Amino acid sequence: MGSILTPLVGIAVSRYTRMSMDDLYRDYILEHYRRPHNFGIVEDADASYEGANPLCGDRITLMLGVKDGIVDRVGFTGRGCAISQASASLLTDEIKGKPLTEVASIRADDLLDLLGIDISPARLKCAMLSHESLQHVLGDLGAADPGNTSDPASAPAPERAGA
Repeated sequence: MGSILTPLVGIAVSRYTRMSMDDLYRDYILEHYRRPHNFGIVEDADASYEGANPLCGDRITLMLGVKDGIVDRVGFTGRGCAISQASASLLTDEIKGKPLTEVASIRADDLLDLLGIDISPARLKCAMLSHESLQHVLGDLGAADPGNTSDPASAPAPERAGA
């Protein structure tokens, strides 16, 4: 027989392996890439911006419709790598239905947290393309937070306890 049974009766170790968290997040990102949320044109958008990463060719056009200070319509179009497209999908999910003031407070690190994996320096620009586009759209709407940045490396370091 040769197979070792797990504590779950009848399931052999050779047929059941645990995925690492990175594998789960990679699948999560690929799912957002294959089936992006909020992908499409917002015909009556109040503001839009087309961002591009000339280093790799990623492009995203982000569109927002605002009613009574709340993002009620959001969409994006574009093409590029899985990281850039998944980032846009996750960000649009995050901002839909929120007040502009709350949307303006979303930091680059918040988007990285949504992605859930470590992003290499080479891929950081891909991951931040949607955040950069959002900052331009918010600026056009007069709702940008001047202290918000798309560069997580330039964000202030958290204070250490007892320092």
